[in-house]
Amino acid sequence: MSHYHAVVWLDHSEAHVMHIAPDDVEASIIRPKRPHSHLHAKGGAVGSGKAAEDKHYYHAIAQALAGAEEILVVGPAQAKLQLIKHLHRHDPQVGNKVVGVESIDHPSDAQLVAYARKYFVAKDQMLA
Repeated sequence: MSHYHAVVWLDHSEAHVMHIAPDDVEASIIRPKRPHSHLHAKGGAVGSGKAAEDKHYYHAIAQALAGAEEILVVGPAQAKLQLIKHLHRHDPQVGNKVVGVESIDHPSDAQLVAYARKYFVAKDQMLA
C-alpha cells in the first residue's frame, strides 16, 4: 500500500511508525534487539557516559519508513536526533524525505496520527 506521509515516534525502547493516507493508517512497532541501558557518568570515569548508537534499531526504523515521500520524526528525547544522524549517514534515501523533527512526549497511536495529520496540513498550507 502506498502512503505519501509517515510519522515515527521513538525513544530508545521502541519506535511507532505510522504510514498515513487520508482514509487509512498502516502502523508498526519496532524494538531494538537488546534493551536500552541508562548510563550515568561518574567523575573520573573513562568514557563519554553515552550508550553507543544502535545501528540495527535505526536501520530497521529506516526500512519501516521506506516508501513514504514526507516523514515527520517525533519523540521525547535524543533518540530522534540520533535517528536523523543515522539516516543522513547510512540511509540517505530515507533521510532526505524527513521534513520535520518535533519534541513530543508519549502520545497514543491515535494522538500521534492526529498530530501528524495536523502537521502535514499546516506544512502544505505554508508552501501553497
